[in-house]
Amino acid sequence: MSLANKYKVRSIDSFQCKEWLLYKHYAKRIPSIEYSFGLFIGSEMVGICTFGCPPRVMNDGESIFHSYRVKTFELNRLCVNDGLEKNSLSFFISAALKALPKPCCVVSYADYTFGHNGYIYQATNWVYTGLNQIHERQVFYKGTEVHPRTACSMGFTSMSEWAEKDPDVTLGEYTKKHRYFKFLGNRKEVSAMLKDLVYSLHAYPKGDNKRYDSSYKPTVQLVLF
Repeated sequence: MSLANKYKVRSIDSFQCKEWLLYKHYAKRIPSIEYSFGLFIGSEMVGICTFGCPPRVMNDGESIFHSYRVKTFELNRLCVNDGLEKNSLSFFISAALKALPKPCCVVSYADYTFGHNGYIYQATNWVYTGLNQIHERQVFYKGTEVHPRTACSMGFTSMSEWAEKDPDVTLGEYTKKHRYFKFLGNRKEVSAMLKDLVYSLHAYPKGDNKRYDSSYKPTVQLVLF
């Protein structure tokens, strides 16, 4: 049976991603979500992929393009059950990208600190532009990693200030992330985006990927249509 016959990719409501994001994905937090998609076998959802608003600048003080203007999304979460067929992840991402409004630019990061190289982006022909140049620092609140922006929501101007005043906060290592881009549109639009990109292109990174525990099974997986 072909992947297209076995798997279906459908747009889903963001609330259907909540349990996957909080308990199954290693980041354990919910990002901004503008578009969300589910990977299905029949009525059972076996994966999620979400797109949201990217950083206002790409973490190093620069815009994405010199002068080109186009809607930009971040592929900020991708999570599937273990044991799916080979190439099912590539099939899932490709189908989700096809459903986005075009033209557009999509950026995604593979967390170097967690041992991720972004092989799924390499398999689906994304453009690699190296490691981001300004590194975020890991922040832990009561032993659980939280997003650095949480400091602002708690009324502090920096992570260091938060850590100084709250004994439950500890600071970890500085993180690095591989940065990938995918340009979507007709041939002319894709060519223009690639030509106007502010970043230099690099060869794909290689190395052994570290796996994280994704064995958690969301309690609500059946969707009726």
